[in-house]
Amino acid sequence: MSERVVTVPDVDLPAGSCWLVATPIGNLGDITLRALAILAACDVVYAEDTRQTRRLLTHFGLAKPLEAYHDHNKARTVPRIIERLRAGQRVAVVSDAGTPCVSDPGFVLVRALREAGLPWSVAPGASSPLAALVLAGFEPDRFVFAGYPPRKPGARTRWLGELLELECTVILLESVHRIRSTLEALAELAPARELAVCREITKVHEETLRGSAAALLDRLTGQRLRGELVLLLRGRREVPPEPGD
Repeated sequence: MSERVVTVPDVDLPAGSCWLVATPIGNLGDITLRALAILAACDVVYAEDTRQTRRLLTHFGLAKPLEAYHDHNKARTVPRIIERLRAGQRVAVVSDAGTPCVSDPGFVLVRALREAGLPWSVAPGASSPLAALVLAGFEPDRFVFAGYPPRKPGARTRWLGELLELECTVILLESVHRIRSTLEALAELAPARELAVCREITKVHEETLRGSAAALLDRLTGQRLRGELVLLLRGRREVPPEPGD
């Protein structure tokens, strides 16, 4: 990936401020000028994956100290961030991709900042759940973001059963390693329910698959899946009653 220097607007960040900055979910062109300005003006960037964030910064000609902040080190890193903020430093926090705090350890930091009485703000931008809601073509007036399904089969089945009762679109995140087992559970619970799987969002091979769980399983068989997938369940009120209802 070649370095790209862009004109970044100046921004005056208050001393001791924490910024949660959304980053692209696939296409680097989706970064906002405000996000670049904050990253350029901060004293340190905390990233879920420092290698990935370094590539992003290098692409836009930015050089910043990078520190890791992820699920495995959050207990010791959050106090360090609070210490930096109290010393007047300007801190930016980014996730692997998308908006921090959405199914990542960002909320642990926000909760600690709130308890400590310290300020934080957000530079909004890309978000895979919202992008997938548009791509799915399901009714967007009401929706629930439910995050990742439980890993254990029994808990996952109960969890999915509760979500299938909702009369609105449900947005889930799922890994490529578990999408098939989740679709198999949905095929048992609601064989007629229309679903959508969105993958490679904003990338060259972006694709949205729609249909029943069985149909999606058939279409995914033999495919080499990469990255994070977004799975959407159409609301109960928008489909014919399931057999036995």
